[in-house]
Amino acid sequence: MSFLKKKIIMKRKNKKFQRKSSNSLNKLSLFQKNDGKFSRKCPLSIKNAPTIDYKNVNLLKKYMSDNGKIISSKITSVSFGKQKKLTKEIKKAKILGLL
Repeated sequence: MSFLKKKIIMKRKNKKFQRKSSNSLNKLSLFQKNDGKFSRKCPLSIKNAPTIDYKNVNLLKKYMSDNGKIISSKITSVSFGKQKKLTKEIKKAKILGLL
């Protein structure tokens, strides 16, 4: 192989490992992972937070998508324990026909 062909091949290989430039439009999506270290408090663990119950349909609908799927805790920033309780109560409400 000639020197030029080797150089072109090396450039192509290096392009795979280059990071794409961050565009401000990329940050708009809720389902895209955030590059920076940004942590939020759990909205269900603060003072005067609503209780998680299968009868509280308005609260449960906030944590469900339009298709009826439960939104992950990475997006909603709900703590692990509260997310488990939320899923249990949402499933209970679905079985009873409230959702």
